[in-house]
Amino acid sequence: MAELRVEDHGKHIAVITLANEARRNAMTRTMMAELADLWDDLALSDHRCVVITGAGDKGFCAGADVSGDLTATPELAKTVNRSLLKTQIFPKPIIAAVNGDCVAGGVELMLASDIRIAATHARFGLPEVRLSIYPFGGATVKLVHQIGYVHAMKLLLSAQLIDAEEAARIDLVNEVVPRDELMDWALNMAETIAANSPSAVQAVKRKISSEIAEHALTQEELDQELGDIVRDSPHFKEGVAAFLDKRTPNYK
Repeated sequence: MAELRVEDHGKHIAVITLANEARRNAMTRTMMAELADLWDDLALSDHRCVVITGAGDKGFCAGADVSGDLTATPELAKTVNRSLLKTQIFPKPIIAAVNGDCVAGGVELMLASDIRIAATHARFGLPEVRLSIYPFGGATVKLVHQIGYVHAMKLLLSAQLIDAEEAARIDLVNEVVPRDELMDWALNMAETIAANSPSAVQAVKRKISSEIAEHALTQEELDQELGDIVRDSPHFKEGVAAFLDKRTPNYK
């Protein structure tokens, strides 16, 4: 059963686990709504740092679970944005422990984190354009600023996967470690951060987060407009059908 698990590590660290292993921890709409509300709760809690990871060792997050309802509404867009912290200011540091494939919305969720550690077997990619989907969860807004133009455009336009070492080379993640060292690294870093002044740490995070959110908000109307254009194109139906049929799309 797909779910979101939240556990405390000590007094000040929250560990979020995306648990939908059958689909490489893709997020259902229910999971996205729960994650959106969870960020609001954590922003007001006594936690000083958040670690987010996926269940098992196959996937960190494969994005949205497209096996369910594919309709889109303005309300859904708001939920997706909140779950991925696309336009929200979040005051607590977030560490992403990438334990496997991190693709599509999984990358966009990771882009909301501040420090990223990847297992050696992890892979990263934004396959949306291959499936005729517009990546409106934040990749077109954040990726260029985080890793630079040419690296961002290669990921966004080629739809290719890259391995963990390449992700580290282009500064998409901080470090790469063996799978069995992943959570220890993430939790040790969280403990280091949590031992610092929470008021100072959160002031720094709030400043950076507000700059990112402000920029994302200026692009939100265009992002949603472009997403609707792609969704309304004849290519969208073919892209999603090809994904579900596990075949190569045939765009005409």
